[in-house]
This record gives sequence, structure tokens and C-alpha cells, in this order.
Amino acid sequence: MHRQHDFKQSARRVLRMEAAAVAGLEARIDDGFARACELLLNCRGRVVVTGMGKSGHVGSKIAATLASTGTPAFFVHPGEASHGDLGMITPGDAVIALSNSGETGEVVTILPLIKRMKTPLISMTGKPGSTLARQADVNLDVGVEQEACPLNLAPTSSTTAALAMGDALAVALLEARGFTAEQFALSHPGGSLGRRLLLMVEDVMVKADGVPRVLPDTTLFDAIFEITRRGLGMTTVVDGDGRFLGVFTDGDLRRTLDHDLDLRKTPIREVMNTRATTVKPGILAAECLGIMEERKINGLVVVDEDNRPVGVLNMLTLLRAGVF
Repeated sequence: MHRQHDFKQSARRVLRMEAAAVAGLEARIDDGFARACELLLNCRGRVVVTGMGKSGHVGSKIAATLASTGTPAFFVHPGEASHGDLGMITPGDAVIALSNSGETGEVVTILPLIKRMKTPLISMTGKPGSTLARQADVNLDVGVEQEACPLNLAPTSSTTAALAMGDALAVALLEARGFTAEQFALSHPGGSLGRRLLLMVEDVMVKADGVPRVLPDTTLFDAIFEITRRGLGMTTVVDGDGRFLGVFTDGDLRRTLDHDLDLRKTPIREVMNTRATTVKPGILAAECLGIMEERKINGLVVVDEDNRPVGVLNMLTLLRAGVF
């Protein structure tokens, strides 16, 4: 039977050590990091990431992150590379090689071939004086003082640091490219993430026939009837040509009742909100969610190029569509 162990204390120690390892990277973001970004940004081909063992697992994730954020990339196993897969690397590519020691045999073996093709080489090592670091055009120092493993053997803090540095590269490149949510969506079409990013307003809005409408001379009483009939908590107000003039919501009704107005005589034009936010049907539904959260409103009117209401969108609509 194993002795009593404080699992929580072990976990907290690991998290402290790995957090410190990542925090220590900030001071190493220097001109070398900027140079690495420039090499990757100017790459005409693809970014090839390589590494053995745990570094390989981290490298595979870095390649995937780069690929999904606008930098075409893929992972090549260095052992396979020396037996034929090196043909996947072309002179227009750039290489990111990971090795904590900087002396990993399989990685060092392919260095002459990479250099011979004049392919830009960026290394991530924990040893700036290592063979890999010295052969690279840029070395990113991801060294750590100690692994979170109490034996200081299992790659833990070092792999976390390398992973974080890879994310730093990917995000810096994303921002430099001006990579958009729409572009991100194209490489993430599946699951809830794809749904959140790809759905357009016109895909989820309550469409024209279901949009509540009243004319400006409609009485408050009849406007309330329209709101209740449509069940969207609001009605649009349109002119005789169907062009949008404003909205009247449940919230507006509560505020109106405080003024003791005659519901059967007061026209809606006197109490409607003429500064309501509208959107076009061709924008992302996720963008509308951000607008509603920022302006603290529960719904949006969707208008066409002639400013005629063609749909309505509210929080419940977005929730049902999975845009959260």
C-alpha cells in the first residue's frame, strides 16, 4: 500500500514551477524573436516543424496552431525525415526545430541538409550554446532552471515553456497578418467552434415574415398587441414604404408606463427609440453577440441596403443557434 501523499501540494508545486518557467520567457523576447517572426512572415512556402519525443509532441501542436492562424505549417518527424521525408521540405520553406538539449541526434543529423537548401532555420532549445542553436539562423531560448518533475528528468517545465513560445510566435504572426475571425473560421468549420464562427446573421435571424412591424401612428395599445403576437419582446416601427424608423421594446414599455400615458391614444412615434442599433444580414452572428454585450442590449434589427427590416436577432436566437 502506498504511503499517504499530499496530491494537492504536488499539483500546486508543479503549477508554480511551470508558471515561473513561462513568466521567465518574457525577458527573452528580444530582437531575435522579432527576426524569427520576420523569417516566418516572409516564408514563401510552408513552415516545417520538427522535434523528437516530447519536443515532437510540442512541435506538432505548434505546427497545428500556426496552420490554424494563417501560417501554413506541418510537422515532420526528424527520424522519418532522414529516411525520405526530408523531401517534404523545399527551398521556399522555413524550419522550426525543437530540442531541449540542442543535441538530439535525429534533429542534428538533418541540419546539413536544411542548411544546404538555404532554408531559414529557427531553433527552440534550452541550451543556447548547443549544436542546434549555433546552426540556426535564430535561436529562441526556452531553457528552464528545473523541471517540475522532482527527479528533474521528465520534460515538464521545459515542454510548457516551448509550447508557450510557440503560441507567442503564432499570435505575433496572426496579428502581423491582420488575420480575421472569418479566416480563422475557414480552418475550423466543425463543431461548436465552427458553428460560432461561421454562422451569419441571415442564418439565424427571425426572418421577414416573423418581424414585428407597426406604422408610426399606431397606438401604444396596438403596438403592445404586435409585440405580444410575435413574441420577440419588441416591434420595429416603419414608414409607409417599409423603411426602418425605430423600435419599441418591452423595456421601453416599462419606462413609458412610468409616465402615465394613455395607451389607446399615444402614437408609437412619440415613444419609440429612433437610435436603435441595426446590422446587415451578411455579418457574423458572433459579431452581433459582441455588439449586444458591449451595448447591453438584448436584440438587433437586421436591415437591408434600403434600410428595410428583414430580420430580428436576440440573445435567445443566438443561444438556440449555439453562438455562445
